[in-house]
Amino acid sequence: MSTTVRSFRASKTRPRMTLGSWLVTIALSLGCLLVLMPVIWMVLTSLKAPDQVFRMPPLWIFSPQWGNYPEVLQLVPFQRYILNTATIVGLVTVGTLLSCSFCAYGFARLKAPGRNAIFLILMATLMLPTTVTLVPTYIVFNHLGWLNTFKPLILPAFFGSAFFIFLFRQFFLGIPKELEEAARIDGAGYLRIWWTIFLPLSWPVIATVSVFTFVAAYNDFFGPVIYLSDESKYTIAVALSYFSGSPRIGPQTHLLMAATTIAALPSIVVFLLAQRYFIKGIAVSGVSK
Repeated sequence: MSTTVRSFRASKTRPRMTLGSWLVTIALSLGCLLVLMPVIWMVLTSLKAPDQVFRMPPLWIFSPQWGNYPEVLQLVPFQRYILNTATIVGLVTVGTLLSCSFCAYGFARLKAPGRNAIFLILMATLMLPTTVTLVPTYIVFNHLGWLNTFKPLILPAFFGSAFFIFLFRQFFLGIPKELEEAARIDGAGYLRIWWTIFLPLSWPVIATVSVFTFVAAYNDFFGPVIYLSDESKYTIAVALSYFSGSPRIGPQTHLLMAATTIAALPSIVVFLLAQRYFIKGIAVSGVSK
């Protein structure tokens, strides 16, 4: 019995690191620190006084100015911009998930003439720059009377995205056909199968698409600037430009860094919450079936 306990404890002990392992760990730690340096510099600058921002050599030890964050919230109505951003990002994410997963189900499971050709044409649209379609898209939205509303920023998400359709399709190809056949025997139609079988099994790719969509919609600056003219409808990404040279506020680098730190928190939280599914979804969706 004692021999078994000692062998179990020995198996649970951490293996001793060799010199090569230590060198690799140190190199990776330095690389991680180098990658995080812009974020560290952003946070440090957000806590500096205006006369400390551009001082050379840079100040690494100083008295933090915690009042920069309340000042940011007073100068710019962040609560209103957060509500606008949450509305746009939430609806864009829902629309992208519904439209892309539904289209991907058709490409993955439905048999129709020319299905592969249509899919290739869809993938070819990835090579089309957004700036090429900007002018005709703006003209269409202008004729529809959608300018200065959230509609041009939200409704296109309900018509699918080629890259996300590809991710969903690759994942759906890995789901066993026996589940779909059993559902058909029970009388389920295509819509029921997509909603009750494919989507509940697709959490990894759903998390992946949600993170990508959230970050893209949350950081979108070009769209709100083009389509929105009323300041009360601006998003957080547009609000950050106030601190870089707005006539009302003027260039305030320390406040810009404080506002950017506040704006970056939601993206970081979303990625950390979906990290496990996000990495799995990328790995599985990239495997061709």
